[in-house]
Amino acid sequence: MKSTHQKPLLYRSVNTRTHGVCHGSYCAYRYERHTKSGKDKLSKRGSMHSHQRHGLDYTPLFRFLLSKVGQPWDQIFSEAKARLDRPEPIFWMVALHESDKQDYVRTDENSYYSGLWVDEAGLLQKVNPQLTPEQMEPFYDGCTHTFNGVVFT
Repeated sequence: MKSTHQKPLLYRSVNTRTHGVCHGSYCAYRYERHTKSGKDKLSKRGSMHSHQRHGLDYTPLFRFLLSKVGQPWDQIFSEAKARLDRPEPIFWMVALHESDKQDYVRTDENSYYSGLWVDEAGLLQKVNPQLTPEQMEPFYDGCTHTFNGVVFT
């Protein structure tokens, strides 16, 4: 007998039509561009991924990848790819080349995750395993920020 039980997808839909719902860095920029501290940050402002599709939340993917640190990359990638609409979001967090490694990545205006990479043995690793929420600084004031799902201020 065939099993109809499938693993859940690694992304979910979010409401994009509600008044006040913002996506990307525009919301943060809107509130900081006319402030003194905002002018200092304009030069640092940038998008992690400019071709993001609105209406999809990849938080389940990021948590999945973090839970697989230390395991073989080929198996992780195969499973993740099968549970996604497209493979690109995997590489928002995982660097395959030394030059692409980052201690952390910003996935939206207030969520940060550990940067990951594939080591010489083919295992998924954190770029900086010692990095904690206490060491993180918010991109802008006035909002709740998270690092790997843990709130920091």
